[in-house]
Amino acid sequence: MDEPDAVDAIAAQWRRERPDLDLTAMAVFGRLGRLMTVAMARIEAVFTAHGLQRGEFDVLAALRRSGAPFELNPSVLADTLMLSRAGMTGRIDRLEAAGLVRRIADRGDRRAVLVALTDEGRELVDIVVGAHTENETAMLSVLDPADQESLDRIARILLKSLED
Repeated sequence: MDEPDAVDAIAAQWRRERPDLDLTAMAVFGRLGRLMTVAMARIEAVFTAHGLQRGEFDVLAALRRSGAPFELNPSVLADTLMLSRAGMTGRIDRLEAAGLVRRIADRGDRRAVLVALTDEGRELVDIVVGAHTENETAMLSVLDPADQESLDRIARILLKSLED
C-alpha cells in the first residue's frame, strides 16, 4: 500500500464516525477531484506563461484543429466549447484585440460572421499546444504505458456511464 494521503485521513475520520458506510467511492472521487485541482493548476500555468487564459486557448485550439482555413461560426465555437453566446463573444473580443483572431464575413452568407485565426494566432496556438501536450505527458510519466492505457480505459467507461 502507498503512503496515506489526505483522502485517507478523511476516510479514516468517516470510518471512525460512520463505520457502517462503504467509503470506496468517496475515496475514488476525492482523489479524482484533488487530481483535477492539482493538474488544472499545472495546465493553466502553461497557458499563463504564454499570455493566455484557458478559455482563450480553448477558442484558439478549436479553430486550429478545425483545419484550414481555420474559420468557424461563433455559434459553432460556442457549442463546441459548451459556452453561452455572450461568453463566446467576450472571448472573441479579447482574442481579436490581441490580434490572434479576426472576424470575417462568411462567404456563403454575407450577413453572417466567421471567426478566423490570424497568422499570429496560429503560430501561438501551435507553440502552446506543443507545450500543453508535453506538460500533460510529463504529469502522466509516473505511470508506465500500460497503466496510462488502463487509466484512460477506466476513465472512458466511467465518463460514458455518467454522461448517459
